[in-house]
Amino acid sequence: MGNLNLHFTDFFNIDEERLNLHGLFNISLINDFPLFIDPFLLFENGSMEYRTLHNNIIKYIAYLRDRVIAKDLRPGEIEHLFYFPEIKQNWLGYSLFGNSGNGLGKEFSEAMLANLVWAFGNIGSEEISEDSHVEKLCIIKSGAGRDNISDFTANLIKDFLLEVTQNFAINHLDKSKRKIVFVEKAFFNYETERWVSKKYDLPYIFDDFVLLTPKNILTKDENWINSNDLIGKFDEVSKSLPNAQLRDLVNRLYVQNLPAPKKTKRGADKAPSQKDISAAIYRVIEKFPEYLDYYIKYKEDLRIEARRIGDEKVNFSDNVFIKNTRLLVNELKSLTDFYKESDNSHEEAMKRVKFLKQVIENNNGYKLFYVDSKPIKREKDIQVIFRLTWFATKYDVNSEIDNGRGSVDYKISFGKLNSVLVEFKLASNSKLEMNLKNQTKIYESANATKNSIRVIMYFSELEKIKIEKVIRDLKLENDENIVLIDARSDNKASASVHKD
Repeated sequence: MGNLNLHFTDFFNIDEERLNLHGLFNISLINDFPLFIDPFLLFENGSMEYRTLHNNIIKYIAYLRDRVIAKDLRPGEIEHLFYFPEIKQNWLGYSLFGNSGNGLGKEFSEAMLANLVWAFGNIGSEEISEDSHVEKLCIIKSGAGRDNISDFTANLIKDFLLEVTQNFAINHLDKSKRKIVFVEKAFFNYETERWVSKKYDLPYIFDDFVLLTPKNILTKDENWINSNDLIGKFDEVSKSLPNAQLRDLVNRLYVQNLPAPKKTKRGADKAPSQKDISAAIYRVIEKFPEYLDYYIKYKEDLRIEARRIGDEKVNFSDNVFIKNTRLLVNELKSLTDFYKESDNSHEEAMKRVKFLKQVIENNNGYKLFYVDSKPIKREKDIQVIFRLTWFATKYDVNSEIDNGRGSVDYKISFGKLNSVLVEFKLASNSKLEMNLKNQTKIYESANATKNSIRVIMYFSELEKIKIEKVIRDLKLENDENIVLIDARSDNKASASVHKD
């Protein structure tokens, strides 16, 4: 078995402390980490460099807005100005296998074109919020989610990220581990009104360069300004509107747009659905767009909290995806026969699942899924950890396979007729029973395999009771391909968290 190469520092054989001293995140070069660049953290940071980067983002949006207003955008220019590749070299995002994504193409471009004038009509003359924010694009219309905003931000600060990476590489990496590369669309030249390419001396591996990102602009899950928060904070923000007349109009319109109450079977009024509430709030914003600026001001006023939460989320990722996962894989590697692979995909996948179960239940491996005594409650995080256990394998390990019937977590294959599907679920998942009853057979049919393994993790006695009842009701007690993993901390010898 070769060296344990999971992260940037492993592949480039340097001490992780060097990255830490530069404030850079130690990315995996096996698959993307679910981290995103949050442009609000550029705005929030007190340094002139970061505020300049944020101002430059707004400057480019203002430029695009002015071009849209002038109606002088030709088809070729739309592609050049609005389309951006995913910056896969930063190894951030949703991909659970490798680092390839879709980039910012037609859908994002159409969302930008539709909303630029409406959302950014007051750039440079804000009267309510302190500044404009690119996140407006992802909270008013579909087509621009957090990964899109992260990619868009990364493209607009690309030269900065490349310079930071180049500086680190020149000072800490041998020339044999670097390469002079010509990077397209590195920065925008306002005189020529064209994106310009530039040369950089960068870390180089797998026939491509690597891009490092500062920890203090990263977040996990949601941006500080996001649509879910906009909906969730509606009552709080609407009650704090300084203009009494606007406050009354906003609340009256919101109530008017909620559907008439329906009765439950017991005769009580049925509460509006989350979809109904969201639709009513968006109608308010359409009528009173200044409400959006008040929401953004509310978030600006809490900027210190944005930094605290951002740091907390990045520390979580550092603990789970780097420190704890490295401990797990080191333990796997220390068992000399674990990575001696057979030619049976089902056997290999089950071996990893059962070892994961053994480590979690009997060898303190449950700590892998806890940070600050709180359990991981995202199936995506567990999937990333499982993927890292395949860091050296002859098998094809593909994730999020979608053949038109929904995506499956993993398809492990060794040749066309030798494959297995692996699904990870939390016992707390509200759709778990439906998944066990229907989905896997559909997945097997769509992916032309008769093999599937379903792994269910629980974190409490109540969750255990729930999943055992579901399995009994579905008469699946004897199904060897259903593996339950007890990740409780309250029945183990110690509930401490790996910090080393």
